[in-house]
Amino acid sequence: MRYTQKQIAEKSGLSVFTISSFENGASTGITIASFIKLLRAIDSLEEIEKLLPELPVSPRELFLKQHKR
Repeated sequence: MRYTQKQIAEKSGLSVFTISSFENGASTGITIASFIKLLRAIDSLEEIEKLLPELPVSPRELFLKQHKR
């Protein structure tokens, strides 16, 4: 579904200016909280996983795996 900037602003609680700046790549200082609000407003919060890298195995997990034998 396509949303207008006004609809996204109303749904997210962010300003139209913030939405417009982000959409145009002019907003370099958007907070993670605002970004999450934006994703929720467009029903795309699950897309955030695509931006997060896979976490490596922690040193503790490696240790436990090695000493499990």
